[in-house]
Amino acid sequence: MSENATDPALATAVRSASPVVGPPVRTAAVATTDFRWYPRLTRGSDGSVVAGVCVGLADHLGVRVVHVRLVMVLLATLSGAGVALYSALWALTPAGPAREGAVPVDERERRRGMALAVVAVAGAVLSFMVTTATGLSVIVPVLVVALGAGLVWQQYDGGGRVAPRSVFDWARVTAGATLVVVGLAVVVLGQVEFAALRSSLLAVVATLVGVGLLSVPVGLRLWRSLEEERAARIRESERSDIASHLHDSVLQTLALIQKRSDDPGQVARLARRQERELRQWLFGAGSRMSSGAATFAGAVEVMVGDVEDVYGLRVDQVVVGGDGPVGDAGEAVLGAVREALVNVAKHAGVDTADVFVENDGRTLSAFVRDRGRGFDPDAVGGDRHGLAQSIRHRVESRGGTVRVRSTLGRGTEIGIEMPLEGE
Repeated sequence: MSENATDPALATAVRSASPVVGPPVRTAAVATTDFRWYPRLTRGSDGSVVAGVCVGLADHLGVRVVHVRLVMVLLATLSGAGVALYSALWALTPAGPAREGAVPVDERERRRGMALAVVAVAGAVLSFMVTTATGLSVIVPVLVVALGAGLVWQQYDGGGRVAPRSVFDWARVTAGATLVVVGLAVVVLGQVEFAALRSSLLAVVATLVGVGLLSVPVGLRLWRSLEEERAARIRESERSDIASHLHDSVLQTLALIQKRSDDPGQVARLARRQERELRQWLFGAGSRMSSGAATFAGAVEVMVGDVEDVYGLRVDQVVVGGDGPVGDAGEAVLGAVREALVNVAKHAGVDTADVFVENDGRTLSAFVRDRGRGFDPDAVGGDRHGLAQSIRHRVESRGGTVRVRSTLGRGTEIGIEMPLEGE
């Protein structure tokens, strides 16, 4: 074998051992960036007894929560160091989100944690009394103040609520504030004489009044700024809604009109439909574009829009007293008016019609008029059932009346009256 010959196995080993020339591999960098020795320290909400500090520390350090609580109890016996550490972590550590699918802590574990909290407070009190020679006359009011502050802190702690919502929340806030005031009053009255206290209170009140007078302009300015910001957000939201509606309606219709510019009839129908939709959107009349319209005026709007879209007939409508529900009589009148408009579109030879509907509480009246070629009602053939069945029978079967006036070359007017007794 020649010295220049190359062993395949040796070549593979040399290639694997030699440095790779090329673009750097990014997978290692991504893994290094996302790596963390410990998770972020947050106060846990699952299984917490007071504020979730011990639960959050246990998750952060990867230990059992009972071990963290025992350490806090031991630190509390050192003149209350554990209580001070717990309070500092409560104030400085953010509350963590609730875990999905977290197993609720049983009542026995919760009672055990509460017992450890009581032991920690008792140990802190005893050790503080021994090391500082402080009597219960000072320690008890301080404990009352701390308990009241803890109740208020729990109400506003990390939940995002600005004000209490339930009776229990209000009771907790009221009880906490009362405990704080009572505890501070006991401490002050026990240490200061009443005469000196009176002058001190007057000085405090005068200071508060001065601070209030100085802060009123700042508060008013802040309030105005908040109101202006809120109004700006509302205007921006309305502007966005208007832009979205115009894009989905007017701009789309204009694009269709450009594509159908060679069909005047189609352009007229599109423009008429867009006019109707804009009128409904601006003024709210008949805003429910469906057969289940809430009011009789809305039902007339829906029916007229359907005729305009299907038959290309322009209908000018006026509705008086149409705020009530449709009802059976209204359904019959709507059906008859629709059939009359369809007859105009098919036989009158015009592209416009007028509709007037009035509800005076006793009678529902409707008039459909066109200026078309007209016809002789007596000369209508027996095979033409539109006027006889769809209009006359529909109305007269419910106790109404139909009047037809038509003049050849001048148009037709159909009048409908329907009593509303029992509606």
